[in-house]
Amino acid sequence: MKKILIDGDFLCRPLTGIERYAYEITKRLDTLASDHEIAIIVPSNTFTPPDYKNIDIIQLKTKIKSHLFWQMATVQSFLLKHREYTALEYGNTCLPFTPTIVFLHDIYCELFPEDFSSFRDKLARLYNQYQYRLIARKAKRIVTVSEYSKNEIAKTFHVPPERITVIYSSWLHFNEIKPDYSVFSLFPALEKPFFFSLGTISKRKNMKWIIEYAAKHPRDTFAISGSRMPTTKDDKLNGSAGLKNIILLGYMDDAKVKALMERCKAFLMPSYYEGFGLPPLEALSCGAPIIVADTASLPEIYGKTARYIDPRDTSVELDELLKVPVEAPCAILEKYSYDKSAQALYRLITEYLNEKE
Repeated sequence: MKKILIDGDFLCRPLTGIERYAYEITKRLDTLASDHEIAIIVPSNTFTPPDYKNIDIIQLKTKIKSHLFWQMATVQSFLLKHREYTALEYGNTCLPFTPTIVFLHDIYCELFPEDFSSFRDKLARLYNQYQYRLIARKAKRIVTVSEYSKNEIAKTFHVPPERITVIYSSWLHFNEIKPDYSVFSLFPALEKPFFFSLGTISKRKNMKWIIEYAAKHPRDTFAISGSRMPTTKDDKLNGSAGLKNIILLGYMDDAKVKALMERCKAFLMPSYYEGFGLPPLEALSCGAPIIVADTASLPEIYGKTARYIDPRDTSVELDELLKVPVEAPCAILEKYSYDKSAQALYRLITEYLNEKE
């Protein structure tokens, strides 16, 4: 009898991005699953072992020291010994020697080679390219987070579209967060109107756009929050040092981010590449207007609720753009639900488990 084994390494990392998505979807899968149909494998140093009712927890004595070693050695070894399981990997990783259901959120490393210049960047890109190809060849099912990403994966790696399922992300975790307004005491300049941008400070987030626009509009204030990634850092951000109207906030926890989204003039995402692009959805849930790039998945996700900019052109006037009417976000917020996404994933799992070998 086939069973699903979720790789629980996301429980050993801060809940951001993919980890948040995995946590929220798995929590809801637990309410849908039958007894012993799904298990999750976790290391001994899991932050807080979840209290699942229907998902079996397999906690090993092994500690995660390297997520790569955990996946490619520990989880792979377990699956080779327990052939009844098929791994469910949330994080763009396919195990080479056993069947796998894989979430491939985007293929950034394949599409933008120019963003990877240092030796370390190039090594990271090569590994991710290897994983993309392994997923395309070996994965039993591929899951991604937008029709845009599905089409790019299918076209780039010649994957039949029927092997790829789109399961969207959601904003609903933001309902559980209480805003922390102390951030405005830490940064008094934010008491006046400001544009807010959030994200890991990597090249695709296109902070260059904000810097160039801010230089042309010294009366506007821009707050940027985000931690630097170990690869593909955007050195253009260093150009903000001489601009008094750009405030670099560094890493902000969710409570401070929510406070900033509630009070910002508009949330700004000039990214030239996103597989989904979650922060504007969180901003909409806080009542903030959103201004996003007209590229990649963003028009698909945000439709007529967003104002759009060209990520290569800063000649737009943001204040004028904010006067353009948009649709209320109610329908968009209702569409992107963890419950709906968990149900879609469970349907996929059930189809796979019932499929004849």
